[in-house]
Amino acid sequence: MLRVITLNLNGIRSAAAKGVFRWLARQKADIFCVQEIKAQASDMTAELLAAAGFRGYFHYAEKKGYSGVGLYCRREPDRVIEGLGIREFDAEGRYLRADFGKLSVISVYLPSGSSGEHRQQSKFRFMEQVYPHLARLAKEGREFILCGDWNIAHREIDLKNWRGNQKNSGFLPEERQWLTRVFDDLGWVDVYRRLHPDTTGEAYTWWSNRGQAWAKNVGWRIDYQIATPGIAARARKVKIFKDQRFSDHAPLTIDYDYKLD
Repeated sequence: MLRVITLNLNGIRSAAAKGVFRWLARQKADIFCVQEIKAQASDMTAELLAAAGFRGYFHYAEKKGYSGVGLYCRREPDRVIEGLGIREFDAEGRYLRADFGKLSVISVYLPSGSSGEHRQQSKFRFMEQVYPHLARLAKEGREFILCGDWNIAHREIDLKNWRGNQKNSGFLPEERQWLTRVFDDLGWVDVYRRLHPDTTGEAYTWWSNRGQAWAKNVGWRIDYQIATPGIAARARKVKIFKDQRFSDHAPLTIDYDYKLD
């Protein structure tokens, strides 16, 4: 069994202080994908680089205290690829790929457009430029699991207040249509929805820090494991862990009937 976990940490040092790696040590995971580490190489302690028996690999953002993604792997990858080859987004540390035999696991972090129109335009540029990349991956003849914070709730059942958010970043028609094209036209599979097609409130992975969003479960499902059809068909079990909070996101764990080569 292959266990893959993804979590937006909202700061790796903050999440570590809240016990995320003590939790990870008990999870029997093979790969832990993280986003928004908000750290540079010089900030990383020995514990952060090799936590809970894992070895960490990272794509840092150039801007301090911003973005960045990582992969914690129990087994050493055959190859690690840092970045998309797109200068604007590689500078923000948004993409890291690890190959294990015929399987690749990718930690990806899409831009958020919620802070202003300039960031929404950046998000649209990312979507436009990563789409052909996803098309190429789908034709590589490998199995892929893309884990991360996609900053898009796909359907009405994927957020609590969908009516009031139709003009807000993360639930814009253009964003949702783009994700539909990723699934329907390119053939990628939303693994959570494959296992739980109709779940609503239990599916949320992010809650705003404003108001009482967490207490009232006014959440969004914006963290995904999106996979090629072969490995997606091997998904057996999914869990969103909410018993302890490490960031404003919750860890998404999926078990696959698959053994790393």
